[in-house]
Amino acid sequence: MTSSSTPGLTRFNTLADDEAATALYEVCASAAWGRAMLSRRPYDTAEALLLAGDAATAALTPEDLAEAMAGHPPIGRPEPGDPASSREQRGMADATEELRAEMVELNLAYQERFGHVFLVCATGATGEQMRDAVKSRIGNTPEQEREIVRTELGRINRIRLTRLVTEGA
Repeated sequence: MTSSSTPGLTRFNTLADDEAATALYEVCASAAWGRAMLSRRPYDTAEALLLAGDAATAALTPEDLAEAMAGHPPIGRPEPGDPASSREQRGMADATEELRAEMVELNLAYQERFGHVFLVCATGATGEQMRDAVKSRIGNTPEQEREIVRTELGRINRIRLTRLVTEGA
C-alpha cells in the first residue's frame, strides 16, 4: 500500500473474493467487469482502482454491456430499496407529474428503439437535463448509442467505485 491508500480501499482489498464480488456487482452488474476488477486486486491507490474500472468498462463486449445495463432502473423510477439509484436519480425527485409522465414515454420509446434501458450518469443532473439527454440521443444509431452508453456507464462506475472506497466496501 502506498500513502495514497484509504481505509475503504484497504478494506476492499482485504475482503474475501465473494464479498468483493458482491461489492463490485453493486457498482456494475456485468460479471465480466467484476471478474476483471477482482483479478487486479489489491489496488495500491484509489486512482489505480478507477483506472482498472475504466479499462474493464472499455473491454466490455456488447453482451457484457447489455448485462451491465440490465442492472440499472429506468430514469425516474429508481429501484425500491436501492439507495444508489435513488441517490443518483435525485434530480427526478422534485420533477413535476408532467415531466415524470414525459420521462416514462421517452424511456419506453428509447427502450423500443435500442432494446435496453436509457442509461445516463444522472448524478447531479436535473430532471429536465435527463429528459433533454434522452431526447438528444434517441436519434442516434445503435452503434453510436452503444459507445455513449459505455461512456455513461464508465462515469457511473467511477462514482460508485469512489463511494465504495471512501465509505467502505
